[in-house]
Amino acid sequence: MNHLGTKKLVLLVGAFFLFSFLCTSAAFAKKVVIGFVQITPEGIWRTANTESVQNAAKEAGYELILKIGSMNYSSASAKDTLQTQILGMKEFIAKRVDVIAFTPSQIDGWEDVLKEAKAAGIPVINIDRAVNISDRSLLVTHLGSDMIEEGRRAGRWLVNYLKKTGAMDKKIRIVQLEGVKGSTPAIHRAQGFAEIIKDYPNLQIVQSKPADLTHSTGQEVMTEFLNTENGNIDVVFSHNDEMALGAIEAIKKYGKKPGKDIIIIGVDAVKKALEAIVAGEMNATIECNPLLGPQLMAAVKDLQAGKEIPKRIVTKEEDFDQTNAAQALPSRMY
Repeated sequence: MNHLGTKKLVLLVGAFFLFSFLCTSAAFAKKVVIGFVQITPEGIWRTANTESVQNAAKEAGYELILKIGSMNYSSASAKDTLQTQILGMKEFIAKRVDVIAFTPSQIDGWEDVLKEAKAAGIPVINIDRAVNISDRSLLVTHLGSDMIEEGRRAGRWLVNYLKKTGAMDKKIRIVQLEGVKGSTPAIHRAQGFAEIIKDYPNLQIVQSKPADLTHSTGQEVMTEFLNTENGNIDVVFSHNDEMALGAIEAIKKYGKKPGKDIIIIGVDAVKKALEAIVAGEMNATIECNPLLGPQLMAAVKDLQAGKEIPKRIVTKEEDFDQTNAAQALPSRMY
């Protein structure tokens, strides 16, 4: 080979390696894409949850595609709500996103679409509410609160409060404002609460009904309870604070004092609930932390690095009442 031929060969080899380097760099530079299927906000908690995920993704340098599925509250529309979310997940599978995260509107009905994601090689992270599936390998992890334990925490708080106030020897009539029928919060929080109070025969749930996690329906159902029970209610256990705040309005209109005549326990620990506790109109709230974004992005980062992720990641949470609500209030973000 002459000198000119050698020079051409060197240039060709150099160009090849430069091209390979640029392709490799481009591959490394490609943004991780996360598809997030969320339910429609039913209150400030859900809004804070969505914003936490969005902000954490931006901070991590990931691209987040958000699909907010419908969240209709009538039992007749539950199937349609589920199908809307499943269609969103199918779109993400078709787009070949890197990771899918989802919060389910219902506990059942996810197995088939999760199998599709697994077949496509797309890892799926279940955040906030849990799903009921037979094959746990379909999910990388479930990140969020232990909602059965939230129900237990509410039950324990009530038992301790009644003992402290000397009311444990009386018959205690409890009404329960449930979440959306068929959803994880409604099923698990009721289960955990019942598990604790079953050991105390004087604590009786006299009525329990879904109030759809909203302030207005909580007020409506609580009004119904008060009228049906002729006001003879000692405790309200509400599956979220929005319904508890609605119940406070109903109790006031009925002529009773919330937080005094009727003990009120909520779940979530939103700012308005802490304010109600400080005002003496609510007794306790069990924290369900919506700020899951940083933990979700940490899990995605570990996935990208090939690290093993625990099948269950439980968020750290507190219970709030008159002993600590005032101190927590100034720093509450939602």
